[in-house]
Order: sequence, then C-alpha cells, then structure tokens
Amino acid sequence: MLLSVIIPCYNESATLRAILEKVRAVDIDKEIIAVDDHSSDDTYRILCEEAARDPSMTVIRHPRNRGKGAAVRSGLARARGEIVIVQDADLEYDPNDYYELVNPIAQGRVNVVFGSRFLGRHTGMYFWNALGNKGLTFLTNFLFNCWISDMETCYKAMRTEIMRDLKLESNDFRIEPEITAKVLKRGHRIYEVPVSYLGRTYEEGKKMKPSQGFYAILALLRYRLWD
Repeated sequence: MLLSVIIPCYNESATLRAILEKVRAVDIDKEIIAVDDHSSDDTYRILCEEAARDPSMTVIRHPRNRGKGAAVRSGLARARGEIVIVQDADLEYDPNDYYELVNPIAQGRVNVVFGSRFLGRHTGMYFWNALGNKGLTFLTNFLFNCWISDMETCYKAMRTEIMRDLKLESNDFRIEPEITAKVLKRGHRIYEVPVSYLGRTYEEGKKMKPSQGFYAILALLRYRLWD
C-alpha cells in the first residue's frame, strides 16, 4: 500500500533537509507531498532542490500564508496513497514510528491510528503545554465517549478516503481537534500506538502557543454539538 506523507512547511529551512532524509529512510512505499505555506526563509528553495532529485516528492506553494490546516488540505488533494499521514517539518516526531502507525491499517485491523506521545518516549515538552494537551484530550474523551491519550498528536494516520470524507475546513492548528472530532463522530475507532517525541523550544521555532488551546476547545464543542 502506498503511504502519502503530507509535510506542511512554514519557515522550516533549519530542519527541512534533515526531516526529509529521515522520511526517505523509512522502508515503506511512499510519496512525499510538501506544502510550503508561503515561507519567508529558504524553505521553498530547499523543497524545490530536494524535489529535483526525488521523483516521489511533490512540492506545493501557497501564494499567501494560510496555516497548517490549509496546508494539510492542499496536500490531501494531491495524495495518491491508500494511507495518509501528516509529518511536521521539524524534528519533534520521528518517522521511524511510521511502521507502528501504518501496520495496523495495512493489515486491515483498523482504519485510523494515532501516535501517542504520552504512551511513548518524550522529552522537552513544556509543563503548561502538556497540561493543556491532557485537558483537551480529557474533553475529547468526555464529549465523544472515547478513551484516547493524545488528541493533539501530529501523527494521525488513516485510510485516505476516510480523511477526505471528513471534509476538513480548518486553516490553522484547529485542524487537530477537527480531525479527531470528525473521525469519532463518524463512528471510527482510534487505535493508539506509542511514538517518541523530542519537543523543541520556542527559541528553536516552536509555533504552538498555549492560547491556541482555547480555540481547540471551541472547535471540539462545535464539531460535537453542531457540525
């Protein structure tokens, strides 16, 4: 089965070549779809150079900055694989975890797999960010009568037709609660596997802010009660 790896990118020139090397090293039949969200650094130039020597890589560039969710949607529209996963362009998540994420789907056991940082090895996570993640996950479990440990994880792998059926609309980081809420609301079970996580600091370019948790709460309520 072909795996479509969607990589949203915004000003990630410092880590881009390293993460692409790690993704390519994974021994799974895959394609790479990198979406540059109108970066102001050398991200787009690096992506074009990398794609020039990699026929399995597609590069998309947004004419203006639209957010991670918009980048995920742009990549999803071009995906050819039966399974899709989103890979952040930094080095927080390890592509070696693809094997554990993809195997349950490829074997026909489940259709949706989340990689949980709280079940695996992790370091560098800020206390308030971790507490916020726990709170958002608790709210998810409460609203949707499920039991998962990491709603905000980047590693959400699923059959491509399922992700397309979600009809995603978020432009920013609300894409994470939207995906989770719509997956659960459509009756899909989420299978969790442990993944490793090496959190970066805000000085290193971390973009997730604690204030975004408020918008995630609103998104969960919206997709549970109205949409």
